[in-house]
Amino acid sequence: MNRNMAMGSGESDIEALLEIRNLHAGIGDTQILKGIDLSIAPGEIHAIMGRNGSGKTTAANIIMGHPDFEVEEGDVLLSGENLLDLEPWERAREGVFLSFQYPQAVPGLQVGNFLRKSVASIRGEEAAKGADFRRELNEAMDTLDIPRNFLSRYVNDGFSGGEKKRFEILQLQLLRPKLAILDETDSGLDIDGIKTVAAGVNAAIRGTDSAALIITHYSRILEHVQPDKVHVLIDGRIVATGGPELATELEENGYDWIEGRVGAESVA
Repeated sequence: MNRNMAMGSGESDIEALLEIRNLHAGIGDTQILKGIDLSIAPGEIHAIMGRNGSGKTTAANIIMGHPDFEVEEGDVLLSGENLLDLEPWERAREGVFLSFQYPQAVPGLQVGNFLRKSVASIRGEEAAKGADFRRELNEAMDTLDIPRNFLSRYVNDGFSGGEKKRFEILQLQLLRPKLAILDETDSGLDIDGIKTVAAGVNAAIRGTDSAALIITHYSRILEHVQPDKVHVLIDGRIVATGGPELATELEENGYDWIEGRVGAESVA
């Protein structure tokens, strides 16, 4: 095992933007998360990797406040405030952004109007006005290779998979949330699309006071984002934490490899 990889959460004492403490959660009588600990500092990008059914998307749903999931124990703190005490819309107002895996179409609502109203709602009316807003919008669209006529189209109506992903990251860049949860953002993208979306994520987070949590089971987007930490989730528990090289090892060796390592170390 890579000597830079630690078993368990492996978190430091750096002042956290997001801090998850001993999170147990599930749906109905099924426990899915079984004691998650995770800490992300401002300016950092972390990734959670795991097989389908390991609990990755459940973690995202808990952070956003999905009503179908029940928290049995633990805390989810954003800048010291417990998100579990807030309604989903309040969490969004506090600066939590979720990039949907399957965003819904909104026929009749133009992208340009949607973006302007969204920025006004989250950042204030002044942020959505004038030359500064137009310049910021144009720069973000250039980063994501989005043509200007995109603004006149209806939200996600007839969008390709790649267009939907670019639009999600365009919102991320303009809304400037404290915390971005990116659930399977690379799904359905070719290599050029992955590079473009990764560039947008880096532009939104690196060098800022924001942070991002990427949820994926492939290492493709992580090769271009280069996360500060990669966490491996197996059966509702974080069993290993490492740098970007951990994602590469998983891609090469699969999850059976790390399950074997975890089992051997627990016996030892």
